[in-house]
This record gives sequence, structure tokens and C-alpha cells, in this order.
Amino acid sequence: MEKSMLEQNINDAGSQGGNQIRYRPEIRIIAEDYEIPQLNRKRRISVLLPGSYGVSSKSYPVLYLHDGQNLFDGGGPYGNWAIDEKLSELARKGMGEVIVVAIDHAEEERVLEFSPFKETKWGKGDGKKYLKFLVETLKPHIDKNFRTLKERENTGVGGSSMGGLISIYAGLRYPSVFGKLMIFSPSLWITPKIYFDAIAFHQPYPTDIYLYAGGSESVNMVGNVKRLKQVLEGKNKEGTIVNIELRIDPQGKHEEWFWSQEFPAAIEFLYYRK
Repeated sequence: MEKSMLEQNINDAGSQGGNQIRYRPEIRIIAEDYEIPQLNRKRRISVLLPGSYGVSSKSYPVLYLHDGQNLFDGGGPYGNWAIDEKLSELARKGMGEVIVVAIDHAEEERVLEFSPFKETKWGKGDGKKYLKFLVETLKPHIDKNFRTLKERENTGVGGSSMGGLISIYAGLRYPSVFGKLMIFSPSLWITPKIYFDAIAFHQPYPTDIYLYAGGSESVNMVGNVKRLKQVLEGKNKEGTIVNIELRIDPQGKHEEWFWSQEFPAAIEFLYYRK
């Protein structure tokens, strides 16, 4: 796929009644070296704006996604989610009006950056600092510079594998910020502590979670996500309102292609479910 990314609109266009309709999102690079003060690192941050953004004055819900290198524009050594194409398809169906913020991962430090635990077999986890960056630095910047719907019910976070794990913790640690979680093939095997953290979770306002796992991933993947769903739904008896959609693909593998196929259904459930 040959697309230009830098500060330009790569929309395709159709026409209806003489009015131009833009379907493809506009991809903007906020910075190639955006400062992460909590980690003393820099990172590329990209924003995918709905095709209607430039011709309207309304505000939009937001989805923060990890592993930005693997999300669009043909990037990623193992393929990519092609979310620019998926958002275009969704827009044609009237479901593409979501701002997506793509945060590149930390390359060799990715596992540690997405680990919310101090001690891991790879070293000291930086997940809590990463989440502070997301909540205290990046979100305020996005809300200030783009027309966003800032409330928790319009703010989501998501990712796959380790990105799925840190997204779960984003919801558990900052329920007043994130009301929507897109969790694909989360690395729940890293620690059983996550189930106890989920038990302690309390949020009196609705939290929507789209949870996906493939039957051809690790031997424990499906069982782990089913257990997580059971624990979180059990909180409903205590006043926490959790709406979970669990999707199991028996042939699903731990690969970007499968997460790409699941992305539209997750967007529909999280942002367009009535």
C-alpha cells in the first residue's frame, strides 16, 4: 500500500446529490518525537481524523490505540490492522466518525512499557508511567487541539497482545477517563494478579468492553479471556455496570490480520451500539 502520511488528507471521495462525501480518514502526524516526560522518551504520535472532520464543526469520540506502527499505512513487520481502510469502510456505513490516536510502541522496550507490574522477568515494568502519560499528557493535548468529546463515555483505549493487557489496566486504573475498552488477544498469561485487580474494579457508570481471542493462539488464551469476562461481569452484582461482548474465532491466530478483521465489529459495538 503506497500512501502518503505527513499532514495531508488521503481521503477517497464519492458523491451523493452533488455533495462530496469523504470516507477515508485524514492522517496527521502530531510529532515524530513527541515527548513522554514520565518515561524520558520520545515517540511518534499519529491522529486519524474522520473524513467529515474538515467540513464540519462537531466534536467526535476518541479511541487511543497502542502499537501505532502496526495500525495503518502498510507498517509493521508482521502486517498491520489497516485501520485507515477499515475506518473508510465503516464511514460508508455511517459508522466511521471516531478520532483514532495511534501511539507508536517502544520497540525493544515495548514489553516493559506495556507491563503494569514493577517486577517482571524482563525487568522493571513501566506500564503505570505509560498510563500516566496517556491520561495526564497525551489526552489533554488531544482534547485541546482537536474537537473531541472529552467525557469517559466517549473515550476508548485499545490494543492487542501486550497492548491489550495495558488497555485492561487503563480501564481498571482510570475508569473515570476510559469508558470503552477494545481488548484483542490480551497477554493475560503474564500474571494472575490481573484477576484480583479486576475483582477490585468499581465504576458506577457503564463501561463497554469488546473482548476478542483466537482459538489458534496460545493454549490458554480462550480460557483466560473467558475467565476475565466472568470476573468483570460478576462486578455487576455490586453496582458496577460492565457491558462485555466476547468474540471467539476458532481459527484466529495471534496476528495483525485477524485483529484487523475484528476492528470494525469492535468499533460498531463500542461506539454505535444502541
